[in-house]
Amino acid sequence: MTVEIIQVFLVLVTVILLFALEIFPVDKIAFFIIVSLALLGIITPEEAVSGFSNSATIAVLALMILAIAMEENGVVAWLTSGLVRIKGLSVYVMAPLFMVVTASISAFISTTAVVIVFIKILNQLSQRFKVPKSKLLLPISFAGILGGSCTLMGTSTNLIVNSVAKDLGAPSLGFFEFSILGLIFLGVSVLYLTIALRWLPWDKDLNLNEEYSIGEYITSVRINSESNLVDKKIEDTFLYDNPEISLLQLIRDNRMHNAPGKYITLKANDELLLMCDINNLSKLNESQHLGINEDPHWMPSEEPKQEEDDETPQLDERIFVELLMLPGAALLGKTLGNLRGFMQQDVLPIAIRKGKSLTHIRDRTVRSSDDKLVLKAGDRLLVDVSRQNIQALDSIENIVLLQQLDRPEEPAPKKKYFSLAVLLMVVVLAGTGILSILMSALFGVGLLLLTNNLDLDRVYKKVNWQIFFLLAGMIPLGIAMNNSGADLWISQQLLGFLGGQSEMVSIGTLFFVTMVMSGVISNNATAIIMTPIAIAVAQGLQLDYKPFIMAVLFAANFSFFTPVGYQTNTLIYGVGNYKFRHFFIVGGILSLILWGLATVLLSRMV
Repeated sequence: MTVEIIQVFLVLVTVILLFALEIFPVDKIAFFIIVSLALLGIITPEEAVSGFSNSATIAVLALMILAIAMEENGVVAWLTSGLVRIKGLSVYVMAPLFMVVTASISAFISTTAVVIVFIKILNQLSQRFKVPKSKLLLPISFAGILGGSCTLMGTSTNLIVNSVAKDLGAPSLGFFEFSILGLIFLGVSVLYLTIALRWLPWDKDLNLNEEYSIGEYITSVRINSESNLVDKKIEDTFLYDNPEISLLQLIRDNRMHNAPGKYITLKANDELLLMCDINNLSKLNESQHLGINEDPHWMPSEEPKQEEDDETPQLDERIFVELLMLPGAALLGKTLGNLRGFMQQDVLPIAIRKGKSLTHIRDRTVRSSDDKLVLKAGDRLLVDVSRQNIQALDSIENIVLLQQLDRPEEPAPKKKYFSLAVLLMVVVLAGTGILSILMSALFGVGLLLLTNNLDLDRVYKKVNWQIFFLLAGMIPLGIAMNNSGADLWISQQLLGFLGGQSEMVSIGTLFFVTMVMSGVISNNATAIIMTPIAIAVAQGLQLDYKPFIMAVLFAANFSFFTPVGYQTNTLIYGVGNYKFRHFFIVGGILSLILWGLATVLLSRMV
């Protein structure tokens, strides 16, 4: 083992630990890879930045933009709209139907974009018709992953595996070359997951008030005549600069001020609607001479009239909205205290609902600004906002409004149909080989821009740039493994272990190692690390490359046994009220079934 190989392994182990422990966001880890490999001299500066111009990276970016256009122009919602009508069916009928539709769309559109739409649909069906979303979200996420594995453009992982393999001299995979295998895996999985529904939890019959215990934290107080708040502007009181207290409304002379401005002068007998915990409320009662309303409530009666003066903007009814954090969201890494200074005055952050179970923490809801827990992908943020200003939330990058309030206006039908036609054109051009996936995707994006069916401002906000930088940073690691001979060294160790074994054992071992690794680190990172190893093993055994390449392709996607192996699993983790054991047991059994099935089918291709 050379010094360069040792250096590559040190970088690789560090990267895997950083991914697994989530110490830094993946884009920061990607920059660490680029800088460290270049400084060590294992790759040239040109090779270090080659990931940014790699055809697979640009193709993934173009496909993400196409997915944004499909979502923005209502294509995904239109393709799934008929599912709302099946609300009365048994969950054992709804689940396979939802899975088939999800998988079909995910074969050509970003799985994450499709699952986000289903989260919205199921949230609506759950609230209106008591459809059990906890029984459906996990199967839908898994089906989206399986559907994306059926075509070359279905997931970024497929494109990366094909690109890395082609750079190493392996034959390129066709657009539908592995679709039959993918459909077999999908069919078996739909059957298994329908049976496994009994092991998934039923929804807790909660609304936002109950889930966040809002009624316990929102209280109406009245300013007594002896209070030192009388005749003071809001900006000069504890109500303005205290991160533990949010002033939601002011009622004066039976007139309502929503989100009262800081220049309003308080008067005796004003009624304030405050968001704070019981400790702060007790302190206020003692120090500020406030009359506490003993009957907590969600919001005050809507009988008072809206104040019509220049002191405060005229706003409609205020509501609570739950925001789901996607990977790359602008709010990630911020605490509740940071958020209260970061967001607009009319948008008041109330509480954070953590998407993961936290060790030694029973209540996963964070309301205190002193709490240092930060927002991560999959977490939910509760905000108070006026209906009139709901669209202001849409400017925040990479979030999902779980209440159906983010799209009050329906996209023009011509945009919807034209966007779908462009997507079909991209699929046909790439599927028939007339153009590569890269060129067909770029052509589709160009058409959408030329016809004003795509807004670049929206693209900049909604593209998941973390994936783009992750790919750009991981590709140099693959180059470093090849330059240093690390991939050959690993393959030699595997060959020593697999010597004299059958093709089934060789492919099964490669599939299992890749699948386990993808449950701990990013599936894209796993694909970049394992593809050169798969090719080297195939070379050493003097066997056809393609079954080994496909083993990495499928195994890197099939990370069902943890909620962090794939983005969609992370998103549904908190929304569906799942626990780690649901992924480990239900997803783990599915992974083992697919491992055995894939090993048999792929070994027959050798």
